[in-house]
Amino acid sequence: MPDLTPPVFRFAPSPNGHLHLGHAYSALFNQQMCREYDGEFLLRIEDIDRTRCTPELEEEMLEDLRWLGISWQGEPRRQSDHFEDYASALETLREAGLVYPSFMTRGEVKRAISDLRDKGECWPTDPDGSPLYPGDERGWSVDAQQRELQANPKHIWRLNMKAALDHVAGDIAWVETGSGSDGETGDCLADPSAWGDVVLARADTPTSYHLSVVLDDAAQGISHVVRGCDLFHATAVHRVLQILLGLPAPIYHHHDLILREDGRKLSKSAQDTSLRSLRQSGMTPDDIKRMVGFSARFV
Repeated sequence: MPDLTPPVFRFAPSPNGHLHLGHAYSALFNQQMCREYDGEFLLRIEDIDRTRCTPELEEEMLEDLRWLGISWQGEPRRQSDHFEDYASALETLREAGLVYPSFMTRGEVKRAISDLRDKGECWPTDPDGSPLYPGDERGWSVDAQQRELQANPKHIWRLNMKAALDHVAGDIAWVETGSGSDGETGDCLADPSAWGDVVLARADTPTSYHLSVVLDDAAQGISHVVRGCDLFHATAVHRVLQILLGLPAPIYHHHDLILREDGRKLSKSAQDTSLRSLRQSGMTPDDIKRMVGFSARFV
């Protein structure tokens, strides 16, 4: 029997600044693919950063999306309403011995890596270019971890990647209908070890992007994740977490990015490309669609 369940897509912006042309492109791309597949289109508000994300920015974000012609089914899912769910998943991983608390500050990490490099050691970096965590807490005993947790409440929970991959035991892959930076598509083999011991939560926030995104996609029944190619390699981390937590694997489609003239990614701090400033300058939704390469008749 064919699967008659409609595919489910989502757009998941963060209200920590004004949306820019890159967000417009991704939202329009998602909406177009959803219509082509006769699917459902959902909105998620990724607001785990309770300092930078504000109700005012959220309302302006929703207003910009509606102005652009983006519509979604049902009420948006707000991550800030689901901190208990993320904490529960983290506890599941902790009980399985797959996460550990780390205590090095950013300054200490920077100094440790600098010292290693001064000694001639070529310290590895993740696919985004950030150095892998150099701490040794993953090898501490449970008692030692608990003593430090009591003495130092500021800590970060990290995935013990080696233990996680030993637990999974086997190749990890995903189905890609878009492409990576080197043209990867189809059945893509994941390399989670390239990311090292990624952050899953902090003492003051019971989740991170990696943990929340896989739980949210599963909770919303997302079948097709359509997002920028800058997240292509991060899919390896998401697939590991999906397997560890018994979550379904969506189909992934990574699209090109809208870049600045100098080739860099757009930033919410660059007001000249924000939808709000472009609106205020007199541009119309059709103008925006043409700027990012969409004809109005397709969206």
